Amino acid sequence: MNNNYKQIVKVAHSNIAFVKYWGKRGRQYPLNPSVSMLIDQCQTKTQCSYQISDQLQVESFQFEGKEQFDFGKRIEQYLESISEVYPLAKRLRLRFESENNFPHSAGIASSASGFAAIANILAEIEWLENNVRLSREQISTLARLGSGSACRSISKAPFNLWGKTKFDLGTDDYSLDLDEKKYSFSEKLADTILVVNQSQKDVSSSFGHSLMNTHFYRESRIEQAHENTRCLLNAIEADNFTDFGEIIENEALSLHAMMMTSMPSYTLLHANTLRVIEKLKDSREKGEIMAYFTLDAGPNIHLIYPESQKDQVKSFVSEFCLDLCEKIIWAPHFGES
Repeated sequence: MNNNYKQIVKVAHSNIAFVKYWGKRGRQYPLNPSVSMLIDQCQTKTQCSYQISDQLQVESFQFEGKEQFDFGKRIEQYLESISEVYPLAKRLRLRFESENNFPHSAGIASSASGFAAIANILAEIEWLENNVRLSREQISTLARLGSGSACRSISKAPFNLWGKTKFDLGTDDYSLDLDEKKYSFSEKLADTILVVNQSQKDVSSSFGHSLMNTHFYRESRIEQAHENTRCLLNAIEADNFTDFGEIIENEALSLHAMMMTSMPSYTLLHANTLRVIEKLKDSREKGEIMAYFTLDAGPNIHLIYPESQKDQVKSFVSEFCLDLCEKIIWAPHFGES
C-alpha cells in the first residue's frame, strides 16, 4: 500500500429503537421522533485508509473480505452530498474494510452502526488534517446524512432521542443523549436478540421509508409516535417497566402494520417470529417471565428485560426459542462488557 495513506479504525454500535422512526423528508429528516438504546454486543468495525487528493474517490469498500462496488458508490455519493458541511470530503481518496459481528440487512440496524463508524472516521480525519474537533452533535449530523438511524449510534448514554417532539424536546438534526439521572430504570435493561432469519431482507428500509410519503395512515402514525414518545419517556422516568414494555410492543407491531398496509404492501415477519411472540405473551401472562419484545424492520426479535430476569429469559429461550431461531445474540446491558 502507498505509504502516503493514513489509517484509522473505528467501532460503532447498533441501536434498537423503542419508538420507531419510519418515514423521512428532505435530507434525512424524520417524520416523527424516535427513542432508542445502544446494543453493546452488535458492532461494526471499519478500517479506513485515506490520503488527501485533488478529488474525491472511494477506491474500494470491502465488507467482510468481499468488494462491495455498489456500497462504495453509495459512500462516494454520500461524501459528495455532505461537502457543504464537511468540505474536506471533496479532497479524500479512501479505501474501506468493514465487518460486523452480527447479521447485516436483517433488521438489526447494520446501516446505523456502519454509517456511525464512517462518521467517526470523518471526524478523526478532520482532527488529523485540520486540528478541528467535531462535536458529538456534528458527528451525529454527519451520520444522519448517511443513514437516519445512524445518528442514534453516536451516543454515550443508554437512551437517546432523535426528532423534534410536540413537547419541546429533541431536534431533527441529530440525536440527543437522554439525561441518565432523569431517564433511567432502577435496573439496567438487557437485550437478547432472537435471530429468526439471517437472510438479507427482501425489501430495503429505504424503500419502506419512501412508501410513507403516500401512506393512508401517515398522519395518524406520526401522531401515534409523538404520543408514544411522551408516554415512553414518562414510563422510564417513573421506573414503570410494564408501561414501557406495552409501549415498545405497540410500536413494533405498528411499524410492521405500516409495511403491511402500504401500497405496495409487504411483510417482513416470519412464521417463527409470530410463534416466539405468542410464546412470550403466554409465558408473561403466566408470571413466568417479565420481558417484552420489539422488532426492527425485519423478522428478528429483541427481548428487552431487567437484568434480574436473566435466568428466566435463559430458560424461556432454551425451552421455546432454540428450534425457532438461527442464532441467539446475548447483549448485556449498556456499559457492561
